Amino acid sequence: MVKIRPFRFSCISNGARSREELITQAKKSEEVGVSTFLMTDHFDEASSFGIVGDPISTLMAVADATSLRIGSHVFCNDFYHPAVLYRQVAMLDQLSEGRFQFGLGCGYLAEDYKQAGLPFDRVGVRIARFEESVKLYKAYFQTDKLYFAGQHYTLDGLDVVVKSVQKPYPPLYLGGGGKRILSFAAREADVIGLAAKNNEHGLNWTSSLYEYNDEKLTWIREAAGERFEHIELSNTIFIAVVTNDREHVAYGVGQKLGLTPEQTLQCNHVLIGTIDQMVEELYYRREHFGFSSIEFRVADIGAVAPVIGQLAGR
Repeated sequence: MVKIRPFRFSCISNGARSREELITQAKKSEEVGVSTFLMTDHFDEASSFGIVGDPISTLMAVADATSLRIGSHVFCNDFYHPAVLYRQVAMLDQLSEGRFQFGLGCGYLAEDYKQAGLPFDRVGVRIARFEESVKLYKAYFQTDKLYFAGQHYTLDGLDVVVKSVQKPYPPLYLGGGGKRILSFAAREADVIGLAAKNNEHGLNWTSSLYEYNDEKLTWIREAAGERFEHIELSNTIFIAVVTNDREHVAYGVGQKLGLTPEQTLQCNHVLIGTIDQMVEELYYRREHFGFSSIEFRVADIGAVAPVIGQLAGR
């Protein structure tokens, strides 16, 4: 059995072409019941639906203009050195008065690395570096002077002057689709996203079907032990379509994802149907898989607003 938590909703943005557009996104999301505004972290426009914004400055602008919580979905670990990133995280939490959620990923899109001129190491190396960075994250906020000697990072008496408002550190969001990542997240994270497995070109949609959720949850439960009941489970919905013809739309979406219509309707990252069908589906996902933190693309918030209105906080 999974713990049933009240629903909370987040919107995921890739940025905006102007401050006015950004704040409009945020305020409209807040009005319909969204509680958290999240920003992606890519250089590749194709992965970001045509807009690539800087997450740090964007999130601070949203925090200043609204009462929303803010968060990264997710910072790419290889774009930053921990000594720099965690100082920025501390300032985001300070300036937002304790409203920041920290999401971190190991990086997976080869095009991001190519554009930035960064080496795209094999996945095992990227994961090891990511795991070490997470350990550093927790250590950073619990000391005044940080010493660390690892395989990938070395800090020699780093002065930690800025502290976070949230203690012991801003909530940590980690996600993934493989056993190593999810088991690590189970031991370290406050929020875990069950995601499709990634390859250098993007998402493997088949790996996010319902039939694989039980195995993923078993990995998390076994690695988490007693802390499992304190972990919030998250569901990112990349494709949300409100329609009276669910099967027809599922066929078209499935063609693009390489899924059958039946598989498309049982994919964690897809939500298709009438408002009532969407509500029913999210109840099903929470009851069977524990998904209570639901994340929609900001572009879909207007269409799914009635869903959020019915479920937020319940």
